[in-house]
Amino acid sequence: MPPRKKRSPEEMKDILWRAADKLRGSLDAAAYKHFVLGLVFLKYVSAAMAERRRQLEAELRAEGGWEEAGLLATLEERREYTGSGVYYVPPAARWESVVDLARGTGGGAGIGEAIDSAMRAIEGYNPALLGTLPKIYGDSSVDGRRLADLVELLDRVVFQEQSGGPGAPDVVGEVYEFFLARFAASEGRRGGEFFTPASVVRLLVEVLGPREGERVYDPACGSGGMFVQTAHSVRTHGGDWLNVAFYGQERNATTWRLAHMNLAVHGIEAGLGTEPADVFRDDRHPDLKAQVALTAPPFNLSDWGGDFLAMDRRWVYGTPPVNNANYAWLQHTASKLAPGGRAGVVLANGSMSSRQSGEGDIRRAMLEADLVACVIALPGQLFRTTAIPACVWLLADGKGRGSVWARERGGEVLFVDARELGFMADRTLRELSDEEIVRINDRVRAWRGEPGAGTYEDEPGFCASVPLSAIAEQDFVLTPGRYVGTAETAADPDAEPPDARVARLTALLREQFAESERLAKAVDAQLRRVS
Repeated sequence: MPPRKKRSPEEMKDILWRAADKLRGSLDAAAYKHFVLGLVFLKYVSAAMAERRRQLEAELRAEGGWEEAGLLATLEERREYTGSGVYYVPPAARWESVVDLARGTGGGAGIGEAIDSAMRAIEGYNPALLGTLPKIYGDSSVDGRRLADLVELLDRVVFQEQSGGPGAPDVVGEVYEFFLARFAASEGRRGGEFFTPASVVRLLVEVLGPREGERVYDPACGSGGMFVQTAHSVRTHGGDWLNVAFYGQERNATTWRLAHMNLAVHGIEAGLGTEPADVFRDDRHPDLKAQVALTAPPFNLSDWGGDFLAMDRRWVYGTPPVNNANYAWLQHTASKLAPGGRAGVVLANGSMSSRQSGEGDIRRAMLEADLVACVIALPGQLFRTTAIPACVWLLADGKGRGSVWARERGGEVLFVDARELGFMADRTLRELSDEEIVRINDRVRAWRGEPGAGTYEDEPGFCASVPLSAIAEQDFVLTPGRYVGTAETAADPDAEPPDARVARLTALLREQFAESERLAKAVDAQLRRVS
């Protein structure tokens, strides 16, 4: 059999879509993605182990002196894999065994139970995964033949990097986002269960600059994409990503399991709690203080339990309204910062200007406490599952009072208006380019006074550093467009003089009024004829 070729992301998504389509009529849309993602995970960890096994065998044979039986036994030692950040998969649970069963069983008999057993076996050998893998195949409503067909179709997928690690693509997260996009978008909006777009994650990680040896926290970690990008960034900048401590929480049970799978395929260990939990009512890291906190929580969450938390000690700047969690997310995230720590929170644009239920007072208190470092207005259409415009809040503990992250910026806020950036990746989705992320980050780094970042200067229409007194004059509204002004443009020698333009447009408007009147009379005459 010729080797299967590596497929482009679009080819892979097409295969996965056809895989899900095979389940149409057997499962509801909300169950498709979880059913398929479990198989994607099984295939991926099996492939990662197979690659490590090939490397290990080559090393052992190069050493020499091994008897064949001893060499084969060593190749099955769990520690040889876990020590390299790869999960050990026992022989009967490996993808190849599942594929052989799918091809060899008439009508797919027993394959669902075999997949469930494989998931349990993987959990047994890898305690970090205990209770996180789906065991839904043996007792689901999908018949064995369809499941066998699905396995054979997924077998055609070859991931670009099999060995995991933070350099590998955020495979499970990308697939999850793809399925959210193709299925009912409303499911993603409910409870904010969506995978944060990759360009937004990269922007957040780059401006915060997490480093080796730091604690990183995400209170609404979703599928874990923030952690994957953080590990990749630390490695890219020459640090040891294994020396970063990750902590997170997720209230949705299926998404919590998905995060475990996603981090597993990247070799990342994170403290996500022993079970899914609501961060407002059941904080699983009550004593944590992190150098970096970053999160993209559900926008404008109304059912967050605020009516039971009015006296919570996290509300240092004011009690958030019971019908909107935006300022609860901001204050909870701020409460997790270590001295000199920094945070980034992606929220709906309304958070920058809302005055309802005391939000304006909370925003003012945060500004007067010098907690807000930067506000970035993002372009529209960045999220597949919501049309709500978004922004980024950057918070800095001790800004201007010893914070190494925001030197000498006490009493100032940096505003960045990035609404005109981005490119259309497809008909409905916009993305920030790498160059645009660098442009934003360069301005933030220079403003912070980072060594080697150059001298900060306002850029009309794009960014401005504004003192608190000027923000107070705007009633503490943080919409960047109010502060950055308009971009300077060179005078066009061929531009139409203002007086001539007004005269031309006035004449055109009168012509259109006359045409409108003529058409109205014509319609009226026709109506009289048929009445």
